[in-house]
Amino acid sequence: MKVKIKKWNAVASWLWVANDESCGICRQAFNGCCPDCKVPGDDCPLVWGQCSHCFHMHCILKWLNSQQVQQQCPMCRQEWKFKE
Repeated sequence: MKVKIKKWNAVASWLWVANDESCGICRQAFNGCCPDCKVPGDDCPLVWGQCSHCFHMHCILKWLNSQQVQQQCPMCRQEWKFKE
């Protein structure tokens, strides 16, 4: 007996592994996307600071650009440095 597959629909899901479930700036879920993006995924990556707080890349860049003097983490107010 042979089986011929006429149509196949693939379904996939992904999940960011972060210390929180949502961005501390925009409050959107990390599994979704920031308000500036239309589609979650590689175009809306997460970034971590040395303080271990995590944000959407677009959110933290906007936050840092809005700071007048010191660039601080919006959660703990430590100097913001990207984790390498």
